[in-house]
Amino acid sequence: MKDTYSRLNVWLNEHQQLILSEIDSIVRHESPSRDKPALDTLATRLATRYARAGGDVERIRNPSGGDHLRIRFGSGLTPPALLLGHFDTVWPVGTLAQMPIRLTDTEMSGPGIFDMKTSLAMIPWAIEAIEAEGRTLPRPIVVVLTSDEEIGSPTSRDLIETEARRAAYTLVLEPPLADGRLKTERKGIGQFRVEVSGHSAHAGIEPEKGASAIVELAHQILHVGSLARPERGTTVNVGQIEGGTTPNVVPSHAWAVVDVRVKTANEAARVEEEFQSLKPVSGRTWITVTGNFRRPPMERSPAMIALFRQAAQIGAKLGLELEEGATGGASDGNFTAALGVPTLDGLGCPGGGAHAIDEHILVRELPTRIALIAALLLELNPDA
Repeated sequence: MKDTYSRLNVWLNEHQQLILSEIDSIVRHESPSRDKPALDTLATRLATRYARAGGDVERIRNPSGGDHLRIRFGSGLTPPALLLGHFDTVWPVGTLAQMPIRLTDTEMSGPGIFDMKTSLAMIPWAIEAIEAEGRTLPRPIVVVLTSDEEIGSPTSRDLIETEARRAAYTLVLEPPLADGRLKTERKGIGQFRVEVSGHSAHAGIEPEKGASAIVELAHQILHVGSLARPERGTTVNVGQIEGGTTPNVVPSHAWAVVDVRVKTANEAARVEEEFQSLKPVSGRTWITVTGNFRRPPMERSPAMIALFRQAAQIGAKLGLELEEGATGGASDGNFTAALGVPTLDGLGCPGGGAHAIDEHILVRELPTRIALIAALLLELNPDA
């Protein structure tokens, strides 16, 4: 098996320029999350590429946004390996004019290259590397590529969860942490809107007839902020507030939007219950709360730890010293982990600058990280 790892690395290094060229072409196709024509055109392009790698491609029509892709490699009744990726980015069309693709001996930069268009090229090259080595996949592979991860996966969550329930394990091709560590823990994300209604009145002539929605919202903001539990990893951020009409009117309406991050499902349940239990402090005001946890936490479970340890042993054979880490951000891996499916995240190419003007990958890391994906698909066994 050791020779297999060496040959995978050699073959991928020999094809590095072709891989970089493919990444270049994907990055040049700008694909913001809410631009259905751009997303659908890229989906067509990706479908062609994955079919060329031997995949059975199914296009999932999505009238509410960009279409999604489900691709199957291999055959058999064994529970498949599930690979997750997304082809939407945070960058609007036209970004390339101000942020062109650049390639040096060490880095390749461009909008969306790190998060996560490089991974879209890594997957088929990993499959082709396995084929070039003459190896047979031990289980089928299902690849799900979605168009809306950057906006919370509103139309792809059901698809992801359906495939996860059938899978032996999930590999998420999001980028690793800045130092190259894989991700075995992600926070869940909740978003809540607190709206307050009161009574308007003239602020100078008869303020006593009013009931200020802004004053009541201030009370609620202080209470909501107290729900944070830093020692448990729970953070609360009131990120938007608005209210009132003019300075001389007691305001009858105000609202705030709150971002909450949690490490555990128990904390998510506690916070959600607290939001639904909010009561007004001031008289003649009413509170309405909407929102929930859009992504459950990806908890570092025993199954996740076991999967990572296998991956670390496999990576060592490629000369990689893999380590694990946690992040406050979320991914589609949150959905699969919450279902109890062993999930390993951060398997994209190392680099940095996600969502920033210095977004880049480390070119020299690319062949080995693709070889790692191939080796994981050949060797991972969550039942071991």
